[in-house]
Amino acid sequence: MPQMRGRLLVLEGIDGAGKTTQADILETRLRREGVRVLRAREPGGTRIGERVRALLLDARRVEMDARTELFLYMASRAQLVSEVLAPALARGRVVLLDRYYYSTAAYQGAAGGVGIDEALALAERIAGFPRADRVILLDLDPRTGMARVNRPMDRMEKKGIAYLARVRAGFLRIARREPRRFAVVPADRPPETVAGDVYRRVRNVL
Repeated sequence: MPQMRGRLLVLEGIDGAGKTTQADILETRLRREGVRVLRAREPGGTRIGERVRALLLDARRVEMDARTELFLYMASRAQLVSEVLAPALARGRVVLLDRYYYSTAAYQGAAGGVGIDEALALAERIAGFPRADRVILLDLDPRTGMARVNRPMDRMEKKGIAYLARVRAGFLRIARREPRRFAVVPADRPPETVAGDVYRRVRNVL
């Protein structure tokens, strides 16, 4: 598979949709084909970002406002872009990212009431974050997603099914706006089947 310049691939979806599993499978497959892949996650991915992540996902911080969440996510992301993403893309690497600013638009923008347009404008026009070449939205019913979580829930997951339903609707709304950038993949199937769809949706941008 020829590689001419950096590409940014993003996996999005609600909690429990299987983003990490699919990122593992996709990374392995691309590496076997000789693609130079850099893997990262959000929030986090840097020393500063991991400190912010711990605060954001701390289940004890129930008083945190959606606008506070918004700016903390953006702060973690700014460090990741500066320290990791931008240099890797400049070197021609394929960056595989578990969540990006579309999550902020869906969680804090749609579900948290800040507004999808406001969150996207902050990321794209004000912060100037690089846009993804392909976004794979792993679409799943929130009840199924929560049933898959087999560890103590973090602060975002504890917001409940109704909140995650609004998140899912926000993701789908964003995907409909950018059909050339987004690929919606049903995630309620065996991981191997989902992985085949994911691979087919990213190979044409590499």
